[in-house]
Amino acid sequence: MSEGEEMVVMVTGGSGLVGNGIRIMVEKDQRPGEKWIFLSSKDANLMSMDETKAIFEKHRPTHVIHLAAMVGGLFRNMKYNCDFWRNNMQINTNVLEVSHQMGVKKVVSCLSTCIFPDKTTYPIDETMVHNGPPHSSNYGYSMAKRMIDVMNRVYHEQYGCQFTSVIPTNIYGPYDNYNVEDGHVLTGLIHKVYLAKKNGTPFTVWGTGKPRRQFIYSLDLARLMIWVTREYKEISPIILSVDEEDEVSIKELAEMVVEEMDFKGEVTYDTSKADGQFKKTACNAKLRTYLPDFKFTPIRQGIKETVELTFLHDTTRTDDSDSHHYKYCICVPRWLIWLTGPPSPPTTTLQTSP
Repeated sequence: MSEGEEMVVMVTGGSGLVGNGIRIMVEKDQRPGEKWIFLSSKDANLMSMDETKAIFEKHRPTHVIHLAAMVGGLFRNMKYNCDFWRNNMQINTNVLEVSHQMGVKKVVSCLSTCIFPDKTTYPIDETMVHNGPPHSSNYGYSMAKRMIDVMNRVYHEQYGCQFTSVIPTNIYGPYDNYNVEDGHVLTGLIHKVYLAKKNGTPFTVWGTGKPRRQFIYSLDLARLMIWVTREYKEISPIILSVDEEDEVSIKELAEMVVEEMDFKGEVTYDTSKADGQFKKTACNAKLRTYLPDFKFTPIRQGIKETVELTFLHDTTRTDDSDSHHYKYCICVPRWLIWLTGPPSPPTTTLQTSP
């Protein structure tokens, strides 16, 4: 940015897990001359080119953090693979094309480790994204996300656009979606333990518990994404992950949740449910070359904070078993988390004077 020019950062998907993490961390580290705009789905339907253009014209961002996506858990992905492909391709195409048309200086898109080949060697790194097809369980979503890397490269080659991407491992933290079927692994386990305690029923983990994952706390990811937006110059993606030795199995994760929530009941594993990909061990060597001293939140501490922030009395409850719409309202110190995902707030703007 030239001296005296305002940096306007527009965050799509700004009301979700990662977007709210970024909002929290920006509030802690506001810099002069920066304006941060957090959009929700109520602000624009990014599958519409016209609405995408309109929201860009309204806010005139110099930088975009692109988080908006159609997302869901393993079983929803398996059922609606084509929808995940089509809708996410529309969103990503619109956001990047309008960013190009509007002269946005930098776009940082959020990918996922599911983009990596199913059959590969471990640990995976940024050079291996296109070495083979992703796992079949979420093929549509994975390929749509993978194509962002392709679009970043071709926009840079043809137009000189500074479009890049980050690849986080499994994310957890405040503002997550607590729906058992559509949410992330950790918060789904927290929800299940809560219901098991409340109803006096067994806590059932879907699958064998054997798959292994690296988990990154949403506030750690937020700090890293802010750094990428401000400092990272490469077009090629960068993996944002805890170290390899911090990988844990789903069984180990479930045991940590059980311990933290003081659950004394029976724990069972429903092996009729699919495990998904066994492991996706990611190498963060590239990140460590840039930020060798970055301190990640230990998984046990992150689970403790997530449980405490999520806790734990429901004030309303409706349960439509056909549509799987949960409306448990969980009260937390600074916000409300709805188990269907947080309600979409109006556009939020954070600004400091130059």
